Amino acid sequence: MNATEHRPCYGGMCPNLPGMSGDGRTAGKVFTLVTTAPPGLCRARPRLEVNRAAWDECVRCPEFDHCYKLSMAKVALQTAADSI
Repeated sequence: MNATEHRPCYGGMCPNLPGMSGDGRTAGKVFTLVTTAPPGLCRARPRLEVNRAAWDECVRCPEFDHCYKLSMAKVALQTAADSI
């Protein structure tokens, strides 16, 4: 069986959730989570940023449906793994 060639961004619409960088950002091609540290001991809820130009590019891509499904599957698996 031959592997299908995909674009480098395939399956990368959403950020890798455990991959929060030191500046409180973790980014996928389309979606970015930003967490800013408020004063005190509490951690702020992450804020979602959407790159609409990247989304429009993704929607026009012939691999959009499969790429979206892979991106969502990765988020679901990461979420399940975090709850173990």
